[in-house]
Amino acid sequence: MVLARLCVECASRVVFLVDRDGQTIAFHGDIGDMDTMSFSSLAAGNVAATSSMAKLIGEDVFPAVVHEGERESIFISVIGRSLLVVVFDERSTLGLVKLRTKKASFEVAAILDEAVKESTTFNASSSSVFAEITDEDIDSLFG
Repeated sequence: MVLARLCVECASRVVFLVDRDGQTIAFHGDIGDMDTMSFSSLAAGNVAATSSMAKLIGEDVFPAVVHEGERESIFISVIGRSLLVVVFDERSTLGLVKLRTKKASFEVAAILDEAVKESTTFNASSSSVFAEITDEDIDSLFG
């Protein structure tokens, strides 16, 4: 899996894939006692606020957000409607995280695109099954 490999390559604590609505799609690594729902929601809110700030200064978007702490840091890469969030400590460097995350971002984007295509195909085939059912069929079933 892409997240597991990224976690190892970055020597990160944990890697999250989050949607822009703040829902955790997947994660890999040591979350300890972290509230993953709150973390994902706050990451999405952070990117939303940063995107608004970008627009105020004339930028379309900031493709990444970095928070550097004393012991742990967070790198967020924007991938369309999703966010790749890497939590790392002194075992890694921001440069390494950026490099590895960029490569993983392309892989994640391809996986998400494929999932959307499959979902669209499934929804189209599912709706055609129900299109064959008429009001008369329903009436005869319950009538």
